[in-house]
Amino acid sequence: MEFIDLKAIHRRSEEAIEAAMAGVLEHGRFINGPEVHELETALGEFLGGTHSILTSSGTMALEIALRALGIGPGDEVITTPFTWISTAEVIGLVGATPVFADIDAETYNIDPEAVRAAITPKTKAVIPVNLFGQMADYEAIEEIVANKPIHIVEDAAQSFGAERKGHKSGTTGTVSCTSFFPAKPLGCYGDGGAIFTRDKGLADRLRAIVNHGGLVRGDHDHLGTNGRCDTLQAAILLAKLPAYKEEIGLRQELGRRYSELLGDCCRTPAIAAGNTHIYAQYTIRPNDRGQLAKDLRDQGIPTAVYYRNCLHQQKVFQPLGYREGSFPHSEAAAREVLSLPFHPYMSHEQQDRICKAVRESKHA
Repeated sequence: MEFIDLKAIHRRSEEAIEAAMAGVLEHGRFINGPEVHELETALGEFLGGTHSILTSSGTMALEIALRALGIGPGDEVITTPFTWISTAEVIGLVGATPVFADIDAETYNIDPEAVRAAITPKTKAVIPVNLFGQMADYEAIEEIVANKPIHIVEDAAQSFGAERKGHKSGTTGTVSCTSFFPAKPLGCYGDGGAIFTRDKGLADRLRAIVNHGGLVRGDHDHLGTNGRCDTLQAAILLAKLPAYKEEIGLRQELGRRYSELLGDCCRTPAIAAGNTHIYAQYTIRPNDRGQLAKDLRDQGIPTAVYYRNCLHQQKVFQPLGYREGSFPHSEAAAREVLSLPFHPYMSHEQQDRICKAVRESKHA
């Protein structure tokens, strides 16, 4: 059994993907080919009319977003310590200082009141992470930063396709960023990402920074980088996008079914009021993670841990001065959560087998 069956996802759109790749090989425009612009348009339409800028990865999307907002040395950016390192490393890469705020114990997303407590005169942005597939409490965060020179940068790497109170992930804050890493809900066949904004001027600046600082070849108006998405990856995503709308529904149905089958034996994902959940990972909180993982492994069922160590516990961020116990909800989640196999084409028989094994374990 695969933890994420990427081959099954590929088979759903195989003919369209192969035709799209063949088209790129035929025209030979491997950088900034027509598929890049077609996908940007399609993603913008998917989100209801935002500007969309493709990037070479989700990490690059976050870094370019911060650079475009003018965030750098002397600035502070608040984010969660319970996430993949990209969210915080990009803060350091632009010269700013990461400031961590604890999570909500139920949703695992950043706690707005912890954000409030972390704000200082140096705070220039907040990066909430939509962890595991549902959006953070953006209304509360927006209220906290209202009338302050603080940007909200939505980290939507795990939530593309999710919604909160009718607003789609990718349309919140000053700017939003997502990832198309292969294991993400909508994944390409390498690295890829995107930035979204409704601000035309900011979109132009983002697009320039992605492409060595210029919108016109040979003219460099900003200090830019090479953050472009390859045409082949854009073509693959363009071919997969029509099926993705169906896959969102399949994800939600399978997530609901997991929770129905496991809800009386372990702690299943809590969905915040007004949210939809696309289950980038289906994550439970058993009594004994290590033993449950071993019990499942013995039956040929893989599991994964997102994330085993909080960011403030990582060696690279030790100079920030945080200690064990600084973020108790994040640290408890890092010790306890376990993700089960999940993908949109998982059969009910596979899901039943997994749930039976979880329920029969003494450690769920």
